[in-house]
Amino acid sequence: MRQKLEYDYIVTGGGCAGLSFILHALNEPALQNKRILLIEMEDKSKNDRTWCFWEKSVGLFESVVCKQWDAAWFHAPGYSSLKKLHPYSYKMIRGIDFYNHCHEIIRSSGRVTIRREQVMSIHNINEGVSVVTDKGMYTADFTFNSILFAPPLLQNNYYLLQHFKGWVIETEEPHFDIGKATLMDFRVSQQAGTTFVYVMPLTETKALIEFTLFTNEQLEDAAYDAGLKDYITTFLGIKTYRIIEEEFGIIPMTDFDFPRYDEQIINIGTAGGQTKPSSGYTFRFIQKHSADLVQKLKTTGKPYLKPGVFKRRFMWYDKVLLHMLHYNKMPGARIFSLMFKRNKIGRIFRFLDNETTILNELVLLNTLPQFPFMKAGFKELMK
Repeated sequence: MRQKLEYDYIVTGGGCAGLSFILHALNEPALQNKRILLIEMEDKSKNDRTWCFWEKSVGLFESVVCKQWDAAWFHAPGYSSLKKLHPYSYKMIRGIDFYNHCHEIIRSSGRVTIRREQVMSIHNINEGVSVVTDKGMYTADFTFNSILFAPPLLQNNYYLLQHFKGWVIETEEPHFDIGKATLMDFRVSQQAGTTFVYVMPLTETKALIEFTLFTNEQLEDAAYDAGLKDYITTFLGIKTYRIIEEEFGIIPMTDFDFPRYDEQIINIGTAGGQTKPSSGYTFRFIQKHSADLVQKLKTTGKPYLKPGVFKRRFMWYDKVLLHMLHYNKMPGARIFSLMFKRNKIGRIFRFLDNETTILNELVLLNTLPQFPFMKAGFKELMK
């Protein structure tokens, strides 16, 4: 006889992936009777990060989008272009707004138990799973885990870092066009590697400015500050301002094949391979993954998804770009400049979202220098 389990689903980690999965599950009538436990050590009471992403339609978290833009600048040495984003909008969500929104819905649902505990380990048991914390043990049919317990064990894999520091600055005089964001600005020094800045205007006197790098190692903290100060002064022409918020983040850019699941343990978020290896974009991939998991639970009662040939094709593209950046075959600034100069923005967004057809991909890839990319692609195929 099967033992009685305490919960239907345990969600380990209450960040973007864990909370997104819970809200998608709560939004599905077929799962309304499921018992859910969320285990998260932190109370998520601070604005610890910002998510920016493009989207065509109204998303599940539209109510907490603090700002969106229908046009964005792309800058590189010798090339600047204001891109009209239609049918997409570029959207921004502040971490604290996301956390507060999710927890308000969770509390009002009455269907989720929250425990402020540290997850120590997760184990498959007979027809279920157990989660051990610093305060006890809990059992469920499935665990949806967003915790990366240890760095991936790399074997012939690339591992770059997307690391960034951001300031929200405020000026006394109007300096920002609130209708236009800056998606990428490569006019800054590339001495440390692929480096760019993006600017998200919030009001005419306030904006989020992020200094971002794709490299093997982090910088000293003072170097991020110097990069931000120089950009604000040189390219924005702002001499006087005050910093009202700061954020720092590191996103892995790796072709490591993160395990999607292990029996009843389902990995989500970065731990489940939902960070785009070649760009670091995560938010939209988490939403699509959460929706697919919930749909699978609705139709089969089990959350097992297979990546298929389609997913593997895009992983190969990611490997090729990581190869180019890792071996410095071509500066990242030049790769992205050619991509944005020679392609419509919709095609680029679909490609980075893993949603293009093979024909679209051939058109886009044909706009990049063919010999170095073909050589890198062949080497990755041989691996």
